[in-house]
Amino acid sequence: MVNFIWENLFEKAEKGQSVRKALKENILFQDLSLRELRVLENIVNVRNFRPGECVFKQGEVGVGMYIINSGSVNVTVEELDSNGKNVKITHVTQLKKNGFFGELALVEDNGRRSATCTAHEESVLIGFFKPDLMELVQRNPTAGVKILLRLGEVLGTRLKETTARITMLKKEVTL
Repeated sequence: MVNFIWENLFEKAEKGQSVRKALKENILFQDLSLRELRVLENIVNVRNFRPGECVFKQGEVGVGMYIINSGSVNVTVEELDSNGKNVKITHVTQLKKNGFFGELALVEDNGRRSATCTAHEESVLIGFFKPDLMELVQRNPTAGVKILLRLGEVLGTRLKETTARITMLKKEVTL
């Protein structure tokens, strides 16, 4: 019985280190000091998802982002077929450990999710939500600015990639 108690204490410590490591490895938080990471670690929400469990649905109001600490997540988009009657589900990608998604919700006001995200397997996700970011900006402006600058960098990079893909697709269509 005593071993069981000690095992749980060590498991909790390892889980905390795992979350801190995942945060430090994420581009949005890589510039934070150890002290700032510890503050962030106490703000984020860690949740387990079962295979097939929905993280969020396309069209819902987004409130934050998720980092995949373990497992994987499928990203799908629903669209109406050419007749406008039947819903067609398109698999966009599968994100794995250390991947992240939903970050646009950190800067949008009442923005809608552009895709549905579902756990592909047992997954542990770290949620970082807009109210948490706003609280962090108020309590520790330096850490908040570091995160917001990295967030701008990520969104800019994704916009450039999207623009390049659209340009390439337009060229293919005209050929």
